[in-house]
Amino acid sequence: MKTLGLKATLIAKPETAKEVASFITNAVELARKEDKTITWYSFQVNEITFGIFDTFETEEGREAHLNGDIAKALMANAERLLAEPPVIEKINILSSK
Repeated sequence: MKTLGLKATLIAKPETAKEVASFITNAVELARKEDKTITWYSFQVNEITFGIFDTFETEEGREAHLNGDIAKALMANAERLLAEPPVIEKINILSSK
């Protein structure tokens, strides 16, 4: 059962918003390779605000994702793409369907 999650909020620089959208859209391919990542979603809130939400069954899976290829690529490009550092929050899932 998925009881753990991560929520990342990304605020793009206006001139890099399309690149951020493309980055997180394509990152799903990397997420598909992570056997301990149960679900993975990327989304857009407004022109410059984006997010990622993912779920895990174990803390080991969540930590593996935090240290995985998506996080490495995001952090390597964060200063160039984002207006501010990404906000990454560990969450506990109370219910789901």
